Amino acid sequence: MTSNVLMPKATAVWLIENTSLAFGQIAEFCGLHPLEVQGIANEDVAKGIRGVDPIAGGFLSREEIAKGEADNDYKLKPLEQKRIDLPQMKKRGARYTPIARRQDRPDAIAWFLKNHPEVPDSKIVKLIGTTKATIDQVRNRTHWNSNQIKPVDPVTIGLCSQIELDGVVSEAAAAKTRADARVAKAEARTLKTAQETVPPETYEG
Repeated sequence: MTSNVLMPKATAVWLIENTSLAFGQIAEFCGLHPLEVQGIANEDVAKGIRGVDPIAGGFLSREEIAKGEADNDYKLKPLEQKRIDLPQMKKRGARYTPIARRQDRPDAIAWFLKNHPEVPDSKIVKLIGTTKATIDQVRNRTHWNSNQIKPVDPVTIGLCSQIELDGVVSEAAAAKTRADARVAKAEARTLKTAQETVPPETYEG
């Protein structure tokens, strides 16, 4: 059975104490077994639980209770709950990194600078939860712990997954390839030097 209320046993206690509904009706509405409801009525189950009013909670109307009391075969219909749209949380600009892992980020930055310099700083910031300032410090060796920093794969130290790393590296590689192609195309359009266009004999004495 599926409960229609937040606190089924507490609601069953209230219905037992304040209505003449049959155990089966209460069980159906609260998502409980009829024997469990009978146990609640006999104080063998949920002893000491304070009843919760489903009318005040907006789960059931007095009219429905009246219909159920008049007909033991009537199935109580819960009130339609109003949907509450909670505001969506804004995504963080950078990934949150556990405190225990934050000291490892300079090592991961050094790894990127050594092995994948084509990856933009903005991608590193989001991937491992660091800052542009920290990346510049590692790059310029002005970081307070520069002597201890060594390149370490960010996946190895748990700052990101292999899939995430592969995605960032592949994207950066593709962007570099496109940029190189644009440069090559631009160079092909430039005028050739005099040595390339003037016949060699022109320079002979």
